This record gives sequence, structure tokens and C-alpha cells, in this order.
Amino acid sequence: MRVMQLAAPGAQLERATRDPEQPGPGQVLLRVAACGVCRTDLHVVDGELPWPGHPVVPGHEIVGRVVETGPGVERFRSGERIGVPWLGWTCGRCDYCATGRENLCDQAKFTGYDLDGGYADYALADGRYCFPIPDGYSDAEAAPLLCAGLIGHRALVMAGEARRLGIYGFGAAAHIVAQVARFQGRQLFAFARPGDFEARKFALALGASWAGDSTEMPPEPLDAAILFAPVGALVPAALRAVAKGGTVVCAGIHMSDIPSFPYEILWGERRIVSVANLTRRDGMEFLELAPRVPVRTTVESFTLEQSNEALARLREGRISGAAVLLMG
Repeated sequence: MRVMQLAAPGAQLERATRDPEQPGPGQVLLRVAACGVCRTDLHVVDGELPWPGHPVVPGHEIVGRVVETGPGVERFRSGERIGVPWLGWTCGRCDYCATGRENLCDQAKFTGYDLDGGYADYALADGRYCFPIPDGYSDAEAAPLLCAGLIGHRALVMAGEARRLGIYGFGAAAHIVAQVARFQGRQLFAFARPGDFEARKFALALGASWAGDSTEMPPEPLDAAILFAPVGALVPAALRAVAKGGTVVCAGIHMSDIPSFPYEILWGERRIVSVANLTRRDGMEFLELAPRVPVRTTVESFTLEQSNEALARLREGRISGAAVLLMG
């Protein structure tokens, strides 16, 4: 099988071939049909996350069909279409796992980082952490639901009942969250990088009431803001944009340093929270919700061999919606 592999942070992905592994107890072997290209992949490739100490096959928005199951797998059958997300394994014994917070497990293993991911023809996954893919989505359309959608959903829940919602960074996750927010009757305010008029147009087409630069203040105070852009300077900007009692949700796995800011923009019971990974419950909730909205993903497709190009375009902000690798 083909794989695109990262030998060291900061390097280009290189193509390699290997034999698919046989599934062990509890595991599922799937033939990959599509894999989303996520900003987390970019953080791994660019060395912005700690290096795991071994070559990495990125990709954690995997859609494929079951080829073979290991002993003990009863949820899935051969030929069934399933999805593999970022959370690939947890210990099941720690306080976090025992209290419904497996996303915080200190021993957790993540797909496309600790575990080989979906930039490949085949992928091996723990069946307990996979999800059935809802009907009505092509393989390419379904892939972004598995991280951009799941993390976006968790971030939206953390934003509470905010009626006036700001979104900073209008990419893969934002274009999904925007649809859910409008479905829930929220008013949406979109913030894009200065000069990115295409992102502004995209946000307005998805129902935003206003779209502007991330350096601008919205026309009215926000009840909450979600930051998908990994830019620490946006935290104080968002604090200034939210009303008293408002919440700023930092939804990325990595962010540049947050500059110091005066206490007065935090005062008034404003708060800053972060989103860390996801739980299986998040996945089940969102994948049940998405067809009811219905969420429609906008994707740009690339071949497996174009992985480096897809990552470069994501790095440069030249992807509208989500990038997806199709294995062909």
C-alpha cells in the first residue's frame, strides 16, 4: 500500500510502500477512501506539536470501508463505511476516563500522530473509537465532519447559549459550525484574516450577519467568540468584542503566544476556555445532528501524492472550506 510519511518535523512528506497490517484484538482494518487535511496535520508537519519520536503517517479525518476485523469487534461488518477520528485510544481507567472526560486522558493516543493515520491506502484503528458515517454524504464530504465538525461541535457547546456568536478564522471548522449555529437560530459574526475577501464572502453566503477583518470590532457586542485561527493575539481582540459575561473559546490544539492584556477586558465575568480533543460522545452527538441541519461541507480534493501541496495551500490560507485527499 502507499503511505505519505513524515520522517522529521519541518520536512516534506515522502511516499513509501508497505504491506497493510493485520488487525489485532479489537481492531479494524479499512481501505481508505478519503482523508481530510486538517490544521492539526499542519501543526505536526511544521513541528509546532512535540515530536512523537517516530515517523508519522498523518491524517485523522478518515473515511473508508471495513476490510477485516480483529477478534472481539462486533460493531462493524466487512464492507461497512466508517470514520476514524483524532482520538484513537484512551486508557479507560484514569479519573478523566472514569468521569466522561476521556479527551483529557494523559495516556491517550491520537490518530495521525501517535498512531498511523489516513494519508495511506489502508488504515488500522481501534474499533471502539470509530463511527458509522451517516448516509447522504460522499466520502469526500464526510471526511471533514470527523475533526472540523467534531471539534467545532465541542467548541459550540462550550460557547453556551450565546445568541450573538463570533467566529475567528473562517476555514474548515468554521464553515461547519456556521451552519449549525444558524440552524440553532444564532446570529453569526465572522472574522477573517485581513485582506481575505473570499473568506468574508464565504461566511456571508453561509448566513453570517456580518463579516470583517479580525482586527475589526463587530457592529454589536458578542455573547461568545470561537477562535479557530491559531493566533494568540486574537484572544485579547475577542475579549474586547464580547459583552460582560461572554466566553472566548480557543478551539485549536496549538496557538501562538497570547500577548499580555489589561485585566479590565477580562473583568465583568468574561472567561477564556480551551477545547482539548474530543470524546466518543461528541462524535455520536454531532454525526446524528449533522444530517438534520443538514451540514453541507465544501471541499477541495487532492490525490494522495498531492499531500504536500494540500498542506502548503492550507498553510497559506488558500483553501475554501476543507481540503480532502482522495485515494482513488
